[in-house]
Parts: sequence; C-alpha cells; structure tokens
Amino acid sequence: MALVMVMRRMKMEDATVHGFRSSFRDWAGEATSFPRELAEAALAHTVGDATERAYRRGDALEKRRKLMEAWAGYLNSPGANNSVVPLTKVRSASVRAL
Repeated sequence: MALVMVMRRMKMEDATVHGFRSSFRDWAGEATSFPRELAEAALAHTVGDATERAYRRGDALEKRRKLMEAWAGYLNSPGANNSVVPLTKVRSASVRAL
C-alpha cells in the first residue's frame, strides 16, 4: 500500500506496483544467483507445498536483506536503465514532497 501512495503523490499514472514487483523478480531471476525461493519470499509469495512450509520456520531475513541491498545497488548503478524513476526525489514543484 505504501508504494501505491508514493506513486499517487508523484502522479505516476503510467506505472503499476505490479510492474515494479515484476521488474524486481525478472532481475533477481535473470541477473543474480540468489535462490528462486528467496526472491519469492522477498515478494511475500507462498513457496513450496504444505509439507515444505510446515518445516520452514525461518524468515531468511539476513539473506533477504542482502538481496534487497543488491537490488538497490543495481538501481543506483551507473549502468542501470536511465528510465528508472527515483522515488525519493520530487520531479516537479506540482508534486508534494514525500
């Protein structure tokens, strides 16, 4: 819900939250060696069958943190696609500060 509100404040009508999530999943699967299950957990997706979930008790928080740090590094890298819109900066005076 937080990303939806940020996008509304920035008047981003040509993008969706799903698009951001999909971009992350594509990047994690195609450009990294992080396990698939970790990327799915980062997206809060259910992974595995009922038996596997019954035995998986941890949240892999430190591993997910490393994944998200790698994602942030990718987005902030000089070689990243120039069409990436930074969500922390106001693009015009008509958009309220976050």
